[in-house]
Amino acid sequence: MASSRIRSGLPLLNRILRSDSLSTQRSAIQRSVLTPAFTASQPSKNLSTSTAQKEEKIKLPITLYGGTGNYASALFIAAKRSKVLDQVESEILDLIAASKKSPKFSQFLKDLSVRADTRVKAINEICATAKFSEITKNFLVIVAENGRLSYLESIVNKFKQLTMADKGIIKAIVTTIMPLPPQEEKELKETLQDIIGHGKSVEVEQKIDPSILGGIMIEFEQKLFDMSIRTRAKQMERFLREPVDFDAL
Repeated sequence: MASSRIRSGLPLLNRILRSDSLSTQRSAIQRSVLTPAFTASQPSKNLSTSTAQKEEKIKLPITLYGGTGNYASALFIAAKRSKVLDQVESEILDLIAASKKSPKFSQFLKDLSVRADTRVKAINEICATAKFSEITKNFLVIVAENGRLSYLESIVNKFKQLTMADKGIIKAIVTTIMPLPPQEEKELKETLQDIIGHGKSVEVEQKIDPSILGGIMIEFEQKLFDMSIRTRAKQMERFLREPVDFDAL
């Protein structure tokens, strides 16, 4: 398992962090990594491994926006072009899973004061220990060099959206105040499948949020169906606050 190899590489990370002092100019580093949003061309630099591969046109299954969307799109194109999409997806998901199990590794990813050379050295060590593909390693090094490791989980989540769309899978996020019974989840999934149509499949992710008070919220394909009691209550409140036009009665 790649995740176990990642965990075995964490002692290397500990040694690197201990041997390299943190920068004393923390605020300066923070300013430098939070400066203007990256363009789509920046994160794709050096991700591909051959000139022939660069000539192949890869179409994104969905359009993502923002800096994290640019990084995710660049990784998708490079992995798809090199025909290692499934492998790269598995590797970066393993990395995120490992970061959630290791507070020290998670802190390393979020700490903006770690010097760029320290970040890159640590990432190279981890990739070598986990035997990651060249595409994954190059991508993580670029993210580390650009001071974007703190955004890694967001980038990976958007990359996952791309891989799911590429496989014809539509993710529907269903929010309720308590888990849906299996039969209701099955019926909801069938309804969403009818809406989406043939050629694609639906994957339902349930989220629990007591603050919606009741009802249901469904989000998929950048659409939101809000049938929560919280939203209905707000709509009713706005209606009650509006002045009555007696002339229209």
